Amino acid sequence: MSGEKPLPAAFEVTTTHPELRVFPAATKAGDWPAIAAGFQQLRGWQAASSAIWLIADVPGSDQFFRQVVAREPSPMAATILGYCLISAGWRIRTSYAASRVSREQFAALHDHLRDAERTLMDVTARDPRAMLAWKGRLTTAMGLSLGVAEGRRRYDRLARVVPDSYSAQSSHLQHTCPKWGGSWETAYAFARECVAQSPPGGLNGAVLATVFLEQWAVGGDDEPGRVLREGHQEVWAAAQRSVLHPGFRREPGWVGALNEFAAFFNIAGLHSYAAVFFRAMGEFASESWWDRLPGDGVENFYACRAESFSMAGGA
Repeated sequence: MSGEKPLPAAFEVTTTHPELRVFPAATKAGDWPAIAAGFQQLRGWQAASSAIWLIADVPGSDQFFRQVVAREPSPMAATILGYCLISAGWRIRTSYAASRVSREQFAALHDHLRDAERTLMDVTARDPRAMLAWKGRLTTAMGLSLGVAEGRRRYDRLARVVPDSYSAQSSHLQHTCPKWGGSWETAYAFARECVAQSPPGGLNGAVLATVFLEQWAVGGDDEPGRVLREGHQEVWAAAQRSVLHPGFRREPGWVGALNEFAAFFNIAGLHSYAAVFFRAMGEFASESWWDRLPGDGVENFYACRAESFSMAGGA
């Protein structure tokens, strides 16, 4: 789900992958045939996952896809509707801390999530291999507080079809963290499982950087960044198997995966390591984690990148 303000082009997945531009544009235009044709042209589940969230992030897409499903109740249209309902619910809830969200906003979120769950459940009942629908149900399980065990059951069903989906692993990792009813033991175990089972060059190693960053974000350390520095050798090894491996491919999600490593090492103060990932990102960028630091996320990204380049001895 996207943020609440427009980002510069360098931060947008449609800049990195122009083939995805058709999806938000066609959604705004109400052009279902163009959307359906666009999915036919995509290669791989990661691209399809990115496309479906781009559609869902368009305000009003849930109303449009209710109409599409009423006319043409295809599994793809129903799956997209499920995602659109999830995004619409979270737009009502907003990204504010729970203490700043009203009871009415939470009720509206849960109504949308239950509607999405029913829609996506119908898809997976008809086709147990409907990977995108199972992935959406990872989010509904988390948002409806169905429990970590149920989230893991759904992830395992998805993994039977696509065992190394980075986007699905990133989604389930959130559910394993304490903020959603999990534990650090469960979260780290899952992240290490993702690394161990990753194909060489896959994006999956970034999940390990993410779990360390999640623990850092909770705070509580007397020394900021200590938890990151303690894990840096393990995360560097995961990067060597992942985005630094010769088999690494720039499939949708690659910028975000590199950014997880860049954020991990920059926030840890290990700038020579961070510079490796910033350089690999080239002209592209991500706001993730930089918006957790004081100030603007976009400005923080460029400032932290410049800091790592400077400390490492040049861009």
